Amino acid sequence: MRVYGVTGWKNAGKTGLMERLVAEITTRGFAVSTVKHAHHSVDVDQPGTDSYRHRSAGASEVLLVSGQRIAIMQELRGAPEPSLADLLARLSPVDLVLIEGFKREAHPKIEAFRTEAGNPLMAPENDTIRAVASDTPLELDRPVFELGDTVAIADFIFQEVGL
Repeated sequence: MRVYGVTGWKNAGKTGLMERLVAEITTRGFAVSTVKHAHHSVDVDQPGTDSYRHRSAGASEVLLVSGQRIAIMQELRGAPEPSLADLLARLSPVDLVLIEGFKREAHPKIEAFRTEAGNPLMAPENDTIRAVASDTPLELDRPVFELGDTVAIADFIFQEVGL
């Protein structure tokens, strides 16, 4: 499966870039899935629902199914967080998987960078970052795109992954 990442520090524009890339890629007729790493506790379920009650009772996994979507909730219950490879293996086949976060993993990435966030660039210290999407011009040894130029960024990713 082809994978490409979007990385950057908090408030750098990662999620907005991911959202625009997903829309652009699907508009081009390609199937795309996403993987998002969160550094905080995440719960997609709500107290009081049947599925929440199943998990609270001790279920290891709860598969929630409707006519519109399927959600799998897996409780780690102290087990280590699965590797990115293990997570990707769980996905159905698509043309491209976009990964938000996972900055230390080996897959190719584009860094989202906003000067107002006040964080340093990751790219100079990270060879897996193949380009930067920035709100300000930068002099780097790799391509720099305007953060809002979704078409050019998608074209670059497509070239990188061979689509």
